[in-house]
Amino acid sequence: MAAAALLLPLVSAGPSATAEPPGSGALQREFAAAADRYHVPESVLLGVAYLQSRWDTHSGAPSVTGGYGPMHLTDARTALAEAPHHSDGSEDARGDTARPLAVPVAAAPAAPAAAGLPARLRTVDRAARLTGLPAEEVRTSPAANVRGGAALLAAAQRELGEPLSADPARWFGAVARFSGADDTATAGAYARDVFSVIRAGEARTTDSGQRVALRAVPGLAPDTGQLARLGLRAGDASETECPATVSCTWIPAPYEEFGDGDYGNHDVADRPRSQKIEYIVVHDTEGSWDTTLKLIKDPEYVSWHYTLRSSDGLIAQHVPTKDIAWHAGNWYVNAKSVGLEHEGFLAAPDAWYTEAMYRTSARLVAYLAKRYGIPLDRQHILGHDNVPGTTTATVPGMHTDPGPYWDWAHYFELLGAPFTPSGGARADVVTIRPDYAASRPPYTGCESAGTACAPHGSGAVRLRTAPDESAPLVKDIGLRPGGQDSTEDVNDTGARASTGQRYAVAGRQGEWTAIWYLGQKAWFHDPRSAPAAVGARAAVVTPRAGLAEVPVYGRAYPEAAAYPAGVPVQPVSPLPYKLLAGQRYVTGGEAPAEYAYAVTFDPASHQVVRGAERYYEIQFGHRVAFVKAADVEVRPAGR
Repeated sequence: MAAAALLLPLVSAGPSATAEPPGSGALQREFAAAADRYHVPESVLLGVAYLQSRWDTHSGAPSVTGGYGPMHLTDARTALAEAPHHSDGSEDARGDTARPLAVPVAAAPAAPAAAGLPARLRTVDRAARLTGLPAEEVRTSPAANVRGGAALLAAAQRELGEPLSADPARWFGAVARFSGADDTATAGAYARDVFSVIRAGEARTTDSGQRVALRAVPGLAPDTGQLARLGLRAGDASETECPATVSCTWIPAPYEEFGDGDYGNHDVADRPRSQKIEYIVVHDTEGSWDTTLKLIKDPEYVSWHYTLRSSDGLIAQHVPTKDIAWHAGNWYVNAKSVGLEHEGFLAAPDAWYTEAMYRTSARLVAYLAKRYGIPLDRQHILGHDNVPGTTTATVPGMHTDPGPYWDWAHYFELLGAPFTPSGGARADVVTIRPDYAASRPPYTGCESAGTACAPHGSGAVRLRTAPDESAPLVKDIGLRPGGQDSTEDVNDTGARASTGQRYAVAGRQGEWTAIWYLGQKAWFHDPRSAPAAVGARAAVVTPRAGLAEVPVYGRAYPEAAAYPAGVPVQPVSPLPYKLLAGQRYVTGGEAPAEYAYAVTFDPASHQVVRGAERYYEIQFGHRVAFVKAADVEVRPAGR
């Protein structure tokens, strides 16, 4: 489902070429040596590298935009575009049976020639010329990569007519230039982020075991006036809804009518007056930035509200948040959500996201959450892979991005809502929280079906039928109605719990913890020496006394009596799962019974149907679901 539009390196890098020099302080010494050689303040060099990669090397693999090494120097020589994201699989991105869409078809843009790629995607070659090192070495050797980054910063400083000063405050313009952004707002936002890192300081152990530290420089006030001398264009942020701390540009999705009353690619609405916005949905694009922007401009394609660029964190807004975009595959969720597409690939774990994109995304989400009163938790900040199918028939075709390699723990730290224990060691509820770097469950299917994926950090845990590594994975009867076992495929969410998701504890045995999951007891390895979860406190639902089981729904639609004349009654269709007596599931709170009727181009006929029925949202499996309030009782947060 996810092998699309990859940016490929000129050559592949083998492990031997990317091995760090011996000693956990070697990379720190390389930063110091490169800073000294090119007369760049070490704090500036470290700050830029942190924003690019958090000082990781990713075993020499390129990022989404063909960036290599700690400095994220780029060599995106070849861009291959295949099936675009929402043309993959069988999911109807709109997710409304009253106005179903065929799976959209969009032609993939032709791959650009190397000379046609922007300079921000070709920095390896320039770094090689400046250092005299072979381009392959700049890509594959962390030491050469750091030297290349320092040389580029020094060159940018000289081009500005600035001295190679030891004062980091004199380097704001050079840092902004390093971003590769072609507009003032994006370059300035990037540089401000770098200097924010320098002021606060950072320290961490990298993915290759290197300990790197940047000593804080509090009170550092860079010369931001240098930005005006870069000759960059002014971005168009006039119609955007973004916080002032990010760079945002307006690239509208067309709202157009065509043939036989059909229209696309979103619905005009009046949220939050018409309906409260309750969710933010995180997607990855499964395509490059340029491909994604071409698709959003197609009136016969689908839509989302924002796209985020990996190289520098630039945000493009396409649909006003008051309007309903077609992105999540579930109309109830679409009508109450904002969709964010991130430049990236689910099944390419080493096509890594930059820190710049994680940070701007987190700022945008925090801004939207505050504006619309959305809780900062995993039952309201959803991955596309957490959105439920609307009916039994749609469950198998639901999308699975951003997948097990999205770093939810780091993302929520940036949101200011880290997943810390709120309950004791024997709490009745747990929050899934493995160590992202150390947790490397095996996956298959990244390159071809059944083929092992490269080992990589993951925020997900596997769920088994018994407390034993040899026990089968739990089944998902929605994904596999025939009762077949779940698999380790990267797109198989049937036996997976993800960082930040909360579940009621169903048992403990030795180093294993069981949770209630899809109507069954599911075990995950949770040793005290390397815990995969932390204790939590959260309200749970359980069937009312006397009920052996209650149905589970993929949308919270009103009862038939609530629909006015002229609006077709939407079926309240249960999913194939059951919530059984004695089981408990964490609730994200009440979900109003609503249906947004919008099936025509003219919004004059649009209306929101509200019912007396009440629902609760629950964390039922890897995806959220809904149960009727009349069927369950709510129990308060446990110990």
